[in-house]
Amino acid sequence: MESQRRSIVVLLAWTVAACGGEESRWAGTITDSAGVTIVSSPAEGIWTEADRWTVEEDLKIGVVEGDPEYQFGEIGGITVDSRGRIFVLDVQAQHIRVFLPEGEYEQTIGRRGGGPGELDDARCLAMGTADTLLVLDLGNGRINRYAPNGSSIGSYRTAFEGRYALLSRSTPSGGIAVWLRSSVFQEKPERTDRIVVLSSGGTDTLFTFPSGKTFSLGEPSFWVMFYAPEAVWEITGDSKLLFGVNDQYRIGFYDSAELERVIEKPFEKLAITDAKEFHLAHSLTPRGRELTRFGEFYPAFNDIITGPSETIWVQHVRPVSELSDAERETLGTLSLIQRIITTLRDFHGAPDWDVFDAEGRYLGVVAMPERFAPKIFRGDKIYGVWRDNLNVQYVVRLRILGDLGVGAT
Repeated sequence: MESQRRSIVVLLAWTVAACGGEESRWAGTITDSAGVTIVSSPAEGIWTEADRWTVEEDLKIGVVEGDPEYQFGEIGGITVDSRGRIFVLDVQAQHIRVFLPEGEYEQTIGRRGGGPGELDDARCLAMGTADTLLVLDLGNGRINRYAPNGSSIGSYRTAFEGRYALLSRSTPSGGIAVWLRSSVFQEKPERTDRIVVLSSGGTDTLFTFPSGKTFSLGEPSFWVMFYAPEAVWEITGDSKLLFGVNDQYRIGFYDSAELERVIEKPFEKLAITDAKEFHLAHSLTPRGRELTRFGEFYPAFNDIITGPSETIWVQHVRPVSELSDAERETLGTLSLIQRIITTLRDFHGAPDWDVFDAEGRYLGVVAMPERFAPKIFRGDKIYGVWRDNLNVQYVVRLRILGDLGVGAT
């Protein structure tokens, strides 16, 4: 009965594909497995050269020398309000700088400290209702709230129960989702990670999954593993969870922790050779080499982000040999666990991104600039962090060129 059902679904998929338009160029399959839709795409996408999306630089904010208001230490988050103003969290300075849509500096919000509106280890920005700015303040154990004019309008507490916040993302409803891992200092560290959503009403667990292998939990010693299999996730516009472990090209759509759909795509499994390992490890100190390990294979993908027309963007992986000297030096000094996942994800990401439509069908590749890490999409604009060859950071806005309705349903 199950095999008959699968055959019917596959037949329906191919019938739809034969009706012309964009579907007619898609040669994948859609099947059903115990109530879960499996969308399997071939290596070739739907897009032709005529309708393929491209990007161009629309704005760059930042300088190496000069006005300090345009110099960034470590950019920890970017968000945009309804007026197009750009909010940039500088982790080193522990404040948020606000820029007009054209890139001119407007004001600075917050400062380092523990008082009202002050920040200590702030890590994530989100734009809430009525352009209320939310900032995850890990050091003070709270989420700070700011009015559109930058004034502090209070905060609410957060509690992570002895866990590290590895990575944070804003949610479509204007909240903050956080990926938590058990602390190495717990007597019996758990082997399960959580994705939780923070709100004024408390902390709600969205998803739980086995811990990855990017760093050890201190048993018997601490170490960092480059290109280790890890969880990759994103919150969609309709508040569903995209989740996959990147040792295979398989990404699930979850609604209330229930798996609804899986998208798959072929990928070539490439081993990380000794020569490539040495290329990075040679730049480390003896202690750094002792604490550094490498995965056996490069991951299938590096990151996931949702784009216009409900598209899903999946980032290719950049090999060790393409890292600059400045990047290798930065990776060799990783020490804070709460920064490891975010830093490695930015540095391991390649310029090419696979783009899938809302149904999970593979459209094709969009090439972003080298060393660019996108943070949020707003319409046809992509806001992110670009690093030059010296690892100096800038805020960059890209514009997507092409018909955003072509091949994206």
